[in-house]
Amino acid sequence: MDNSLSKRIKFRHMQCFLAVLQLGTIQRAADSLSLTQPAVSKTIAELEEIVGAQLFERGRTGAAVTLHGQLFAPHARACIDALRLGVDALQRYDARQPLVVSIGALPTVAAPLLAPALSMFRSVWPGASVRVSTHANQRLLEGLQAGELALAVGRLSDSEHMAGLSFEHLVREPLAIAVRAGHPLLDEPSAAAAQLARFPIVAPPAGTLIRRLADNMLTAFGARSSTALVETMSVSLGHELTLHHDAVWFVPVGAIEHDLAVRLLVRLPVPHAGTDEPIGLLRRIAKTLEPAELALADAIRDVARKRSAPQAGVRP
Repeated sequence: MDNSLSKRIKFRHMQCFLAVLQLGTIQRAADSLSLTQPAVSKTIAELEEIVGAQLFERGRTGAAVTLHGQLFAPHARACIDALRLGVDALQRYDARQPLVVSIGALPTVAAPLLAPALSMFRSVWPGASVRVSTHANQRLLEGLQAGELALAVGRLSDSEHMAGLSFEHLVREPLAIAVRAGHPLLDEPSAAAAQLARFPIVAPPAGTLIRRLADNMLTAFGARSSTALVETMSVSLGHELTLHHDAVWFVPVGAIEHDLAVRLLVRLPVPHAGTDEPIGLLRRIAKTLEPAELALADAIRDVARKRSAPQAGVRP
């Protein structure tokens, strides 16, 4: 069916078609729609003329759907359902009570991914509020499964923790070992374990992917598993300890890219490869996202694409 024909199909055609399909007779369909039988018959005839196919076999016992009608039925239902969803969204949107989108994110990716995405989102949905929760990955998964969050920016977890959730890969965030500009370690030929141990070491808590990567790095440096650490997910605390207290910080590059760009922080050489953290968009499989939630997800994807472009990112 070409565009000129599809433009001739009206809402009343869909209503009458589905009513006859459901109730089995023209008369019952007319009664349910508060129309006369001739009006419904005329509307069905108009629709059949537009689509160029007979949709019902009229008989003494009612109106039996034809093969063409069966083929057309799911699309007619989808059309009506889409219109109902649109009307429902309009009715639920009230400028006096702003729409709120709830999203979660790992603390280390909230700034590089969410900040520009929220700016883009606001240009499309200026009346919507966004409630951002920053947590460790397991807590994000639990928030999604409990319906507290519509979306989350986190990482893929083990299958037993991903029940009912989907993961859409966005970016890979390399892990850095950061120190302040002018840090004593920068004058050393190499950051050996004994040299690292002279300073506070800041890393995420045990059980997180970044911590496992950090432990691998420390092992590659020759550090013992008993090396004392400041364990925290707080980017602000890690930033303060590194800038002003000579800490050595294991942190994704995205969380400190501005500090690296202006040379407030400097990366120590990474002892081995394979220190990227895969980051993605998490959501409940069974949940249909609202238009505002879809818009925010699209904004996050757009930011991730730009960060993954060859010219994006901070180089060691």
